[in-house]
Amino acid sequence: MDGDEQRAALRLLVQESGVSLAGLSALIGRNPAYLHQYLTRGSPRLLAEADRGALARFFGVPEARLGGPEPAGLVAVPRLDVGASAGPGALVSGEARRTPGAIDPGLLRQLGVSADAASLIRVAGDSMLPTLADGDEILVDGGRRRVDARPALYVLRIDGELMVKRLRLLGREIEVASDNPAWPVRACAAGAAEVIGRVVWLGRALV
Repeated sequence: MDGDEQRAALRLLVQESGVSLAGLSALIGRNPAYLHQYLTRGSPRLLAEADRGALARFFGVPEARLGGPEPAGLVAVPRLDVGASAGPGALVSGEARRTPGAIDPGLLRQLGVSADAASLIRVAGDSMLPTLADGDEILVDGGRRRVDARPALYVLRIDGELMVKRLRLLGREIEVASDNPAWPVRACAAGAAEVIGRVVWLGRALV
């Protein structure tokens, strides 16, 4: 990754998060104008290795996204700290990030998921039992957001509520269903749901 690509990648992360450049500069122990100068003037040409690593950890993305080395044998994917609610939904202003997860690239190929579109999200609640349980970690393919007439599991946001549900398209509406029969089925206008991606895999500890 050259300097222009690295700056474009960092600029996108900053835009997505809304964090200030001065705050990020302080995070990596630099003067407040450091990252502003880096993005606007190209100075320095490339981020120092320690700075790149600190920024990647802050954003919860693989260091390779900012020009670092690819992890040996595994693909690092973002892991979101706010659980997708399997109950009525969780009101969130933005997903907090934590240390990236590591996925076998062979699994991603088998599932047809691009590493750039993959993310891991923790499930909270019981409305998707028995399919998903509280504490499960699900792999979400952000490249698959189109809902059709065949029901499938998706992570979505409606009116600020982040949730994981079984969706299917019914005319101009989307049916939002839980696998737990104790939870009611509802419908919303197709344009009212922000589909984050399709759930393609889950991890669960057996105790």
